[in-house]
Amino acid sequence: MQRSETSPDDFLASLPDDVRDDMVAIDGALAPAFAGEERVLWEGPFWGGTQQHIIGYGSYHYRGRSGAQGEWFVIGLAAQKKYLSLYVNVADDGVPLTQRYASRLGTVKAARSNLQVRHASDLDFDVLRELAARAREVAPKDS
Repeated sequence: MQRSETSPDDFLASLPDDVRDDMVAIDGALAPAFAGEERVLWEGPFWGGTQQHIIGYGSYHYRGRSGAQGEWFVIGLAAQKKYLSLYVNVADDGVPLTQRYASRLGTVKAARSNLQVRHASDLDFDVLRELAARAREVAPKDS
């Protein structure tokens, strides 16, 4: 995936009516937690080779076990066919934040670094804002 020239706001405006309001609501909870940091649309093939558009909040430099390295977002928000995905790419004391917060977030399906939700109304926005603030706090800082 790579950063897009399209702004996150233009991307949100282009979404179909049935998902736009949910995406805008979630974006409205995440963006303030990352004020002053990067908020960028990422586009291209993602895990499994699917073509994705992900709004990324914050950024950090990673180095994988294979030696691969690059820039990535701290939290990402994407609309899928049947649900919305939140990719949370940081952990707190070795525990992925998705696992720390999933039970309090509302009606979500949680994996290691991914949360799936059908509608914004299924989320507890106070907990979502808490998760975003913690993600920003524990995200790796570039030296």
